[in-house]
Amino acid sequence: MGNAPDRISINRMMPELIIFLGPMFGGKTTAMLSALERYKYQQRHVYAFKPRIDDRFSKDEIVSHMGWKISATQISTGPELIRELMLQVPDGEISENSVVAVDELFMIPNVAEELIWLYKNNVTVVASTLDLSSACKPFDEVAQLLPWATKIKKCPAVCSVCQRDAFYTWRKQDTDEEILVGGVELYEPRCKMCHPRMMK
Repeated sequence: MGNAPDRISINRMMPELIIFLGPMFGGKTTAMLSALERYKYQQRHVYAFKPRIDDRFSKDEIVSHMGWKISATQISTGPELIRELMLQVPDGEISENSVVAVDELFMIPNVAEELIWLYKNNVTVVASTLDLSSACKPFDEVAQLLPWATKIKKCPAVCSVCQRDAFYTWRKQDTDEEILVGGVELYEPRCKMCHPRMMK
């Protein structure tokens, strides 16, 4: 029995880094909120964050297209996430029982580095995000975080043209801005065959 792990090692939680990704209208936020609900049943402490620029449904809640919601703190950068988190955790100490959730991760500069730091320090991280821009280019924050993920769930939508599985987002408005907040008035999910940028 001399090689058996001690009691502390047995009881330590194994952190997770879970990413729900895909195009607009693929149910990424709904999938994340469902996962967070499970953590709550496990008596985990969930701290949720969202980008300050995304106020489509609510400023202080993460809201899915199905109407599911959870209270959340607005942030503009990754370092701001850490500052806000430290204000919310008891005694300013982040426990292994904590779960940090981030919606629309791609909109938050320098957030990947902070989430990786949390994961390395035994905090479970759950995020939902677009993986590609409407020009079909990977978002930097997502590309940086993906190699660290313990679980990746691709959430396809339904192509607005042919109704096949859609893994890409098409922006109806012609603009050079990489990130432009909007909904159905601005974006459509498209499959590979129906996305103009994929045909070039």
